[in-house]
Amino acid sequence: MDLNCIKQNLSDVGCMKETADDIIRKFEAGDMQGAMRSMKKDRCRLMDELHESGKRVDLLDFLIRNTEKEIRQAEKSRKGDN
Repeated sequence: MDLNCIKQNLSDVGCMKETADDIIRKFEAGDMQGAMRSMKKDRCRLMDELHESGKRVDLLDFLIRNTEKEIRQAEKSRKGDN
């Protein structure tokens, strides 16, 4: 594989510089298994971040739904007062 392409891909996926440098060193040394382990480890980190982001989105969706419900109830209440 082309090391410049690998460097660019690691940067594109948000790999931390230290991790990317470690992976590149392993590729350069011919340690493909080590590079693979490091990439899988970073993939796990990204998946953890994804799951955490998903939880935050779910919570925000919950707050949005409840706020919309309260707005509708307040509007019904005002219409009933007229």
